[in-house]
Amino acid sequence: MSTDDTPIPVVAIRGVARHYVRAADDVQALRPISLDILPGRFVAFMGPSGSGKSTLLNIISGIDRPDEGALLVAGEMLNDLDEDELAEWRARHVGLVFQFFNLIPVLSARDNVALPLLLTKLDRAERTRRAETALRVVGLDHRLDHYPGTLSGGEQQRVAIARAIVTDPDLIVADEPTGDLDARNAEDILSLLRQLKNDFGKTIVMVTHDPRALRFVDDVYHLDKGILLEGEDAERAGAAIRMAAGGHVGGGGHP
Repeated sequence: MSTDDTPIPVVAIRGVARHYVRAADDVQALRPISLDILPGRFVAFMGPSGSGKSTLLNIISGIDRPDEGALLVAGEMLNDLDEDELAEWRARHVGLVFQFFNLIPVLSARDNVALPLLLTKLDRAERTRRAETALRVVGLDHRLDHYPGTLSGGEQQRVAIARAIVTDPDLIVADEPTGDLDARNAEDILSLLRQLKNDFGKTIVMVTHDPRALRFVDDVYHLDKGILLEGEDAERAGAAIRMAAGGHVGGGGHP
């Protein structure tokens, strides 16, 4: 905690921008954005395709670098790290969850979850114990020896989430985690992420198109054409998402 009892942000974004050169064009993927994400918050970035959501997520997780601005995540100024240092930092502090699970087909659920621990000094017995604990947290302790091909889509995503939390990271980053799931499994995964926030105090940053997410997250930020919307523009974007969901969801619900 800081001296004035204000929580120190897990993510502090200051004027971060990103552009790409495509053919002869300079594409502004992100215009300067400043934002704080506090500990224990479940945050969603929403917006149309090409709005800059995934670019911002990749920058926060240390997968990509900004062209402008400064980024402090989990107490580390990422701008100051070289590629090797950034990879080491990411392995210690960030748990990654992807839309398509990214599990290795020839490894069991247990061994898939234990993979990030190979970068640590833990022995095999301790890696196995921690992998089994993570699978228990996501409700899959009865699937330890199952291979990805024998699991449902929802179960595979639970394995991927277990892999993301096995190192006890400061930040969980999820890129469209419900994008390849049916409605029931999507709700289950959103509920699980919420549970990780509630029960373990995890900070979660998610990119999603799924309007159901509005019932599970604490904060929603809307992007459009690389701009973080504010005020009336953000309210209109939120209203459009709620309308697309049939008007049955509110913003930042807490199940």
